[in-house]
Amino acid sequence: LDFMATDAIGRENQVATIQLDMNMPERFELTCINEEGQKERIVMLHCAIMGSIERFSAVLIEPLAGHFPLWLSPVQIKILNVGEAHLSYAKEILAMFAENGFRAEISSDDSIGKRIRGAKLQKIPYILVVGDKEIENKTVNVDHYKRGQEGEISTKDLLEKLKQEVKERK
Repeated sequence: LDFMATDAIGRENQVATIQLDMNMPERFELTCINEEGQKERIVMLHCAIMGSIERFSAVLIEPLAGHFPLWLSPVQIKILNVGEAHLSYAKEILAMFAENGFRAEISSDDSIGKRIRGAKLQKIPYILVVGDKEIENKTVNVDHYKRGQEGEISTKDLLEKLKQEVKERK
């Protein structure tokens, strides 16, 4: 039995299978003792409830083209400090998001332009840039991977917004 599912773009994928196998027990001379005390050839049943983990992952990843929604993304937030002087504020933001169950990272190596480009290539849902202005205002400058530049927002407001996005599985 094969269980098929159609993905968001109309392709059919095998997601589960149950197979009756009489060949393998024969090849490996597998037997059991029946109720009469005699050896009897067995039959194997193979079950793959969601197929292989690789197949399941491919079915999930391919239509998304690697753009995972916030709730599913391995790294949800990338925090980029403009300069060395902004690193301690970036660490405060990292701690706030981590305490609230978000998977966030700070990137301090290389130029800010290269780090923004790298985060976009990694398809990180939210890129937060912090500099002098953001420290002064207790804000972050937000770039969303689909919606683009969203501008400056307070860290508390952003936290609430992201909690809601995860809750609603947007």
